[in-house]
Amino acid sequence: VSTKTLLTFDTVQIETMRFCRTAITAALFVASVSAFSFSGSNGRNVAPAFTTTSRVSSLGMTSTLSDSEVVTEAEDAFTPMRPPIDLPWDKVTSQLVDAFGYSPEEVSAYSDALDNDKEALLKLYKALEMARGFENACNQQYMQGKIRGFMHLDNGQESIPGLVDYAIKNGDKKYSYYREHTHAIASGVDPGAVMAELFMKEGGTCKGAGGSMHIFDKETYFQGGWALVAEQLPYAGGAAKSILLDRALGISDDENIEKQNVAPPADDDRISIVFCGEGGSQNGRMAELLNSAAKDNLPLLMLVIDNGRAINTFTPDIATNSNVYEQGKHYGVPGLLVDGLNAGDVAKAGKAVIDYVRSGKGPAILQVHTYRFNGHSPADPEHERGRKEEKMWARAEQDPIKKFEATYIEKGVFTAEELKAARKEVLAEVKASVKFADESPMPPESLAKELEYPDAVDTDYNLKTPPAFADEVNARTISPEQMATITTHIEALQEKARAGDISIGDAINLAIHEEMLRDPTTTIHAEDLQAGSSYDIPKLTQQTYGQIRAADEIIDEGHFIGKALGEGMNGYRPIVELMNTNFGIYGMAELSSAGNTFATTGGQFDMPMTIIGAGGTAPNQALGAEHSQPFHAYVMGIPGLKIGTAASPDAAYGLTKSMIRDNGPCFLFAPVKMMKESKGTVDLGKCMPLNKAALLHEASQQTVDRGHAVTVLTYLHGVKESLASIEAIQEEGFDIDLIELRSLKPLDMDTIATSLARTNKLCILDESTKSGGVGATISARVSEELFDLLDAPVKRLCMDDAPVPYASSMEKAVVKRGEDLVQGVFDLCTGEY
Repeated sequence: VSTKTLLTFDTVQIETMRFCRTAITAALFVASVSAFSFSGSNGRNVAPAFTTTSRVSSLGMTSTLSDSEVVTEAEDAFTPMRPPIDLPWDKVTSQLVDAFGYSPEEVSAYSDALDNDKEALLKLYKALEMARGFENACNQQYMQGKIRGFMHLDNGQESIPGLVDYAIKNGDKKYSYYREHTHAIASGVDPGAVMAELFMKEGGTCKGAGGSMHIFDKETYFQGGWALVAEQLPYAGGAAKSILLDRALGISDDENIEKQNVAPPADDDRISIVFCGEGGSQNGRMAELLNSAAKDNLPLLMLVIDNGRAINTFTPDIATNSNVYEQGKHYGVPGLLVDGLNAGDVAKAGKAVIDYVRSGKGPAILQVHTYRFNGHSPADPEHERGRKEEKMWARAEQDPIKKFEATYIEKGVFTAEELKAARKEVLAEVKASVKFADESPMPPESLAKELEYPDAVDTDYNLKTPPAFADEVNARTISPEQMATITTHIEALQEKARAGDISIGDAINLAIHEEMLRDPTTTIHAEDLQAGSSYDIPKLTQQTYGQIRAADEIIDEGHFIGKALGEGMNGYRPIVELMNTNFGIYGMAELSSAGNTFATTGGQFDMPMTIIGAGGTAPNQALGAEHSQPFHAYVMGIPGLKIGTAASPDAAYGLTKSMIRDNGPCFLFAPVKMMKESKGTVDLGKCMPLNKAALLHEASQQTVDRGHAVTVLTYLHGVKESLASIEAIQEEGFDIDLIELRSLKPLDMDTIATSLARTNKLCILDESTKSGGVGATISARVSEELFDLLDAPVKRLCMDDAPVPYASSMEKAVVKRGEDLVQGVFDLCTGEY
């Protein structure tokens, strides 16, 4: 029936099988075969006929089979679900000529530059062997239990790190996905540090905080390692934008990778490169990135690693067109397809594409057709159809290392002994990386809490100094006319603030302008930005600072929150204005990663990002369910995120300034129905703490002595409702300590405890749902930490779990208001509750 045969493949024992003709025919009958040949007239992939004639000998592999046992009979022929592509160099040349505008002579020069340079070829070979050897070592260490969690290996795709080693520079920004070990090492990251990170050791790239899927290295600008499929795409777009910002502002990174008042060199040709699989490239983030990259002419390379498998699923089963390199046509972004089997061609053609981006002509796509020799992860059962058979076939027929050896030995460039010596040298380095990881200590337990926030929760932001270069950068980037206009605008708002006539929206706008002038690395992203959005928060930003610092964005918050993240990792302080905070639902992945980044990178990368928007749910809001969601409660569980609320112009102004100066991600919620109606004075120039609540009204001592006082915690519209209810509460003989929760996270337990020590009763007027809401979190903490101060259970006046209706008659049953607070205080003070 079938015979098992043992092959030796790069020191790994592989079991392979001869396939029964009937079984193969049945499998192929079910399979839909597709490959990356050039598209036919209907735009669909045309799969060429392909038959394997030999498993081993064509690649010069060592085998335990005798020559007579190497079968080539028809009954043993294997046709993979996804055949290889026939893409000789002349077809690569024609693509570079047609899509990128190169002349045949220029393309030939790229070919000659590598093929005629033995030293460069040897370096490329070592990069291939390092990738293979390191991943083999990872597999061994994983099986020994030294590497934990998820791990994704890159065997078979070595031509990609080979290209990185050959053509990508240290200063280029690199964004990879969860299969990034080899990309990091090819970028110059120390293999020992990468291995130690996998071993969860303190000597790892991220001190053991990141792990296999989160390799980061600030010195080499290797910026991830991102675990959510395709999330890295907008981050790389933001990193590319940071390169343009450096050039526009005339600033650059110093030796500590901090911004300095030195312009990038005239020949600055840095680019941002993002790695993504062809499965992940079907994500909508790719279309958004292509649009913004083309619109802003970003120096961005999208490198698509096309192994035909979305995890393990055969990609053509779920994607109509996997020719990702053609996706840019509608945006004017050229693309190139190359065969990952030929590492030399990938390096030569890849460098031509990279140089196209470096030259300032705009973004480009490079798609590398390859095969992955391993499953999605070592623990993967690989039940998807055709995967195991394809993997064995690919190991025999699509090995880029064996192809490289065969090609350049045949050409007389290398002898087998020379390549064997190079391989031995590389494997010694791999062995040393394992030894380093083994000997590195585990990180201390205390490090976890230290990595929660870049800035301590009690930071005084008034003491932070602005960049020394602020005035010089402003002088060369803001015209005298623009400066006169914005100065007049700021002075008018400041006058309103002194007179008590400034709104919440205007107070935030004032804070933003003061901070953007104070620190020119501050940027802003928003929809309708030129028009001031809905509440004038970004008003006059683009008119003053230009599109480079004040960007109008497409209608997808995830996209521009992601771009802001990329800017934040590269020395800038982005502000993201959400027209309505509920729109941030589109950006949950990006918000989550923003909160995690400082910790995940072992504290290497700060994440200064301020997200501001109007939200919450007011009584009689009449906005319906989608615009009335408690998004502030949704994001409470994101680690590393500081969350504030502001129900007055003074709070909005002071918190905005502090958040912009904070080195971590902050989210400010303002009350959507009070943005223009709530007016007051502002303490100009003052930053507020990000960890403090505010006592807005204190209960009289007489009511406290009688046990008729209640601590009331609220925020957003609840502040207005509570203030309006105080008189009615007092008429009943009761009173309240009214505390505005200006910091939802971290929570100011000290202020709450001080009040409860007086009142011993707590009522929470909560603008979120009963299940999973803000009030639920506060109630739990009070019960756990301050239980001895309570004379009664905590009373929660929260939104019902039902969606918020549009009709006010129904909405009243869901959203709590002032009258509910009056009743709640009565119940607590009379023992009815």
